[in-house]
Amino acid sequence: MKLFSKLLSQTDIRKRLSIPMKSFQSFPRFKAAHALDLQVKDESGVLWQFRLCIRKKNYLKPVFSTGWGKFVQSKNLQVGDKVKLYKEADQASGAQFKIKAKKAVKIFGVVFGYAKA
Repeated sequence: MKLFSKLLSQTDIRKRLSIPMKSFQSFPRFKAAHALDLQVKDESGVLWQFRLCIRKKNYLKPVFSTGWGKFVQSKNLQVGDKVKLYKEADQASGAQFKIKAKKAVKIFGVVFGYAKA
């Protein structure tokens, strides 16, 4: 099940990935904490660990922080590239999260599509 698809912003590239609130309920519950580590597998089968954080009060605003920067560097992601996050049921190990990164294909500065990162 696709949780979200997002065009990456400057903040997503340089600091943290802001996660759409509508997909927040699909993540594991926080147990009296404001962060949890999430295992996410990419298209190549590489397992990444992202820290999912929320604010302590009011507007939760979930983000991937620790670990996200390494993923961005590894895939050489830029502003305007795209990521898609999926949650898949696995009877043996429970839910698994998967991420796909797509590079914007540009000709003369115009995006014509996306290719695997």
